[in-house]
Amino acid sequence: MNPPPNITDPLVLFMPSGKRGRFPVGTPVLDAARQLGVYVESVCGGRATCGRCQIEVQEGNFAKHKIVSANDHISPKGAKEERYERVRGLPERRRLSCSAQILGDLVIDVPQDTVINAQTIRKAADTRVIARDTAIRMCYVEIEEPDMHKPLGDLDRLKIALMKDWGFKNVEFDFYLMPQVQGILRKGNWTATAAIHKDADSDIARVIALWPGLKNEAYGLACDIGSTTIAMHLVSLLSGRVAASSGTSNPQIRFGEDLMSRVSYVMMNPDGREGMTVAVREAVSGLVDKVCAEGNVQRNDILDAVFVGNPIMHHLFLGIDPTELGGAPFALAISGAVRIKASDLGLKLNQGARLYMLPCIAGHVGADAAAVTLSEGPHRQDEMMLIVDVGTNAEIVLGNSTRVVAASSPTGPAFEGAEISGGQRAAPGAIERVRIDPDTLEPRYRVIGSELWSDQPGFAESVQATGVTGICGSGIIEVVAEMYLAGIISEDGVVDGSLGARSPRIVANGRTFSYVLKDGEPKITITQNDVRAIQLAKAALYAGTKLLMEKQHTDHVDRIHFAGAFGSFIDPKYAMVLGLIPDCDLDKVSAVGNAAGAGARMALLNRGYRREIEETVSRIEKIETALEPKFQEHFVYAMALPNKVDPFPKLAAAVKLPPRKTVGEDGTAGDATPRRRSREERAARRGRE
Repeated sequence: MNPPPNITDPLVLFMPSGKRGRFPVGTPVLDAARQLGVYVESVCGGRATCGRCQIEVQEGNFAKHKIVSANDHISPKGAKEERYERVRGLPERRRLSCSAQILGDLVIDVPQDTVINAQTIRKAADTRVIARDTAIRMCYVEIEEPDMHKPLGDLDRLKIALMKDWGFKNVEFDFYLMPQVQGILRKGNWTATAAIHKDADSDIARVIALWPGLKNEAYGLACDIGSTTIAMHLVSLLSGRVAASSGTSNPQIRFGEDLMSRVSYVMMNPDGREGMTVAVREAVSGLVDKVCAEGNVQRNDILDAVFVGNPIMHHLFLGIDPTELGGAPFALAISGAVRIKASDLGLKLNQGARLYMLPCIAGHVGADAAAVTLSEGPHRQDEMMLIVDVGTNAEIVLGNSTRVVAASSPTGPAFEGAEISGGQRAAPGAIERVRIDPDTLEPRYRVIGSELWSDQPGFAESVQATGVTGICGSGIIEVVAEMYLAGIISEDGVVDGSLGARSPRIVANGRTFSYVLKDGEPKITITQNDVRAIQLAKAALYAGTKLLMEKQHTDHVDRIHFAGAFGSFIDPKYAMVLGLIPDCDLDKVSAVGNAAGAGARMALLNRGYRREIEETVSRIEKIETALEPKFQEHFVYAMALPNKVDPFPKLAAAVKLPPRKTVGEDGTAGDATPRRRSREERAARRGRE
C-alpha cells in the first residue's frame, strides 16, 4: 500500500490525459504514471532497453495548474538511458520514463506512440481510438543464474521472475517450449522476453513464445472471411499500428456463388466440406504471406489472430460441416466464441500463436454481424440504430442500450448483379452510378475505373481499356430508383410503355417494356424482370427490418449504418427512394465500410472487447423471419416504391418524389385511383398467367 502523498511532494501533471498527483522526490516517472492510471507502454519492465516508455517534459509556468515545470525538475540521464540513446537513438527532448526520476513539479507530455491506447482505426465514416489491452503481453525478464545451493530448474526460476517483475500469479508454459528454455536463457545471457497470453477472465498467464534477450516486436491478424472476399489486416500488438492490409477473392466461389449453393455442394459431394475448408484456409495462408511481405514482418512474429465470418464461412473455416445450416432450425454446431491455437487450423504463424473467433448470433447471423455490432455499438447508446449488411443473405441488427434484436433476410444475389440481364460483379467497366433526366429520360452514368460521367468530354477515352461491360449492384439500385423518380416506372415497379412516345429508350420487350440504359455493344437494358428482381430483394430486406422495428415497438429509427464492402457504394438517398431502408434523416444514414474487420481489430487489440461482445451476443434476441406470420404482409407492402403503406416524410422533404400513378401489366398508364377489374379483364389475366 502506498503512503498518502505529502503536500510538499512534487506535483506532476500528465498530458493529454490531465491526470495529476503528488509523488516523493526520486519516484520514477513510469511508476507515477502507472499509479495514476496513465497507461505508458513498457516491454522491458523498466530496464531502459525497449524504449517504449518515452515522455517529454513541458517547460514553463502553467498558471492554470499552478505548476512551474522545468527540465531540472527531472533527474539527469543515467548510464542506462545514455546507453540506450547511444545505441538506438532518442529524439530531442525525449526521456525514458522508467529511468527519469521526479525532482520537482512537472508537466509531462505522453506522446501518442507511447500511450497504450494509441491505436486509431480509420474508416470512411469516422476515426476512433481503441484502448489497447491485448491478450498478448511481451515481458522482458532477467533470471537468476543456476546455483548449486538453490536447486530450482531454469523454467521454475523463469516463472519466479515473471511473477516478481510482472505481477503474474499463475504462470504456465506451452509444452513445446519446455525443451527450449535452457538454450534460450543461456543464449540471452540469462535475459529473455516471454510472450504471455492471458484472457480477460483467466487467472492463468500462459507463456506461448520465448526469445533470448529483448524482443521488441509482436503482431496479430484481424481477418474477415466473407462469402465473396477475404480481408486481412496485420497489426502491431505493441503500438496498434496497422502494418499491412490485403484482400483476395474467396476461392469457394468455384463451389457455389452464394452460401446456400455451397451448403448444397457439401450435401451432394462426400468430400465437399473438406474441399471448401482447404480452399479457404489456403486463401487465408496466402493473405498472411501478402501482409507479411508488405509489412516486412516474419510469420514467427505473429502471436494472435482474430477471425470473423458469417455462420457458413465460420463453420467451413473451422472444418465443421455446415449442412445443418441449410434448413430449419438452422442449427449451429457452435455459437460461442472459439479459442484455439492457430496451428490447430494449419496456420503457420508462431508455434504458440492463438486464434480467437467471435461468437455467432444465430443460424444465419454470424460472427461478422457480431463484429459489426461491436464496431458500431448500438448497445452503447440511447439512439435506435439500424445496421444493415446487404448481401445475398442480409444481416440486420436493430437496437440501443436497452435492447438489441437481429435477423437475417434472404435478399438473393440481385444486389450483386446476378439475376439482372446486364448485371455483373463490381469490376472495372461496370456501371456504378446512374442519373436520368426526368424531362428527356436520357441517362448518364459512371463506370468503375473512371471519374468521368458518360456525357463528359474524355469519357470514351477514359474507359477505352475496359469498355462499358455491364451494371453492378450499386448501379442497379440507382437506375431503378432514378427510373421511379423520372416516372418511368410506377410505385408498383411497372415500366410505363406509354412513355415510348416521348423517348426511344422505352422499348417493347414481349408483353412488357424495358429501358435502354446504354446503346451499342454491349447494349445494356433494364427490363421489367430486372426491376422485379430488385423489388423482391429490397422487399425481403425491408420486411425483415420492419419485423425488428415491431419487436422494438418503434415506428422509426434514429440512425442507419450500411456495413460491408457493398454498403460502402450504396447512396443513402437511392436506398431510401427504393425502399431498401425505412425513413430516416439522410444525414444520419452512412456507410461504415468493413465494420466487421474493424470489430475484429477491436477484439484483437483489447481483450475486454472480447468479453463485451460475448456478453452482448448472449443478450441479442434473434428473430427468425421465416417463422413470423407478418413477414409476408410486410413483404407485399414493401414491393412498392418506396412502400405501399409506410410513410417517408423525411425522404419527401429531401427528395422530390413523383406523383402516384398506376401502370397496367401491359405497360399502359392510368391514374392513381385503383379500380375493380372487369370479369373479362380478370379472365384475360388468368389466361396470361
